[in-house]
Amino acid sequence: MERKPKTGEEALRLLMKGNKNFVEGKMTQYDVVKRRKELLEGQQPFAAIVCCSDSRVEPVITFDANIGEIFVAKGAGNVLDSVGLGTIEYGVEHLKIPLLMILAHEKCGAVTACCKGGGNEGHVRDIMEKIRPSVIPGNVEASADANAKAVKSYILQNCDVLRRLVEERKLMVAVAKYHLESGKVTMLE
Repeated sequence: MERKPKTGEEALRLLMKGNKNFVEGKMTQYDVVKRRKELLEGQQPFAAIVCCSDSRVEPVITFDANIGEIFVAKGAGNVLDSVGLGTIEYGVEHLKIPLLMILAHEKCGAVTACCKGGGNEGHVRDIMEKIRPSVIPGNVEASADANAKAVKSYILQNCDVLRRLVEERKLMVAVAKYHLESGKVTMLE
């Protein structure tokens, strides 16, 4: 069964319903072999998600989705560079995705390291430089929330295509947070 919501609001409702299933342990049993064969003709995801590369954060599972339903771009601390922006732009524009979600999470190692003044060597320094403006001294969780909101702003400031789609009401951009212990996703924006 293919699910293809037409609006960002419909897509968000579908994600949140899936997250409720995940939290309650009532996940859908998908026929992934059948679905994999169906996807040979192409993909039609209904949501794009920017999230941390933390191995505990898996949007397809967290939102009880099937393969081919969520277009995911991962990076430590949700940090995006021009390649990450291009990835999201491709997914949203060319695959006609109506919802883009920036998904923060509890206990983010990248945000924690930045809050503690660490990660200043090698390429990790580039990640810290992107997160640093969002740091709220003494509060890692509030910093993670602020960082996710900053990622949304960064995307809309640096990607004309996505900004235009938002203005045309063809794209909804949401910010949410995944809670590791409960599995629940809560909306931040």
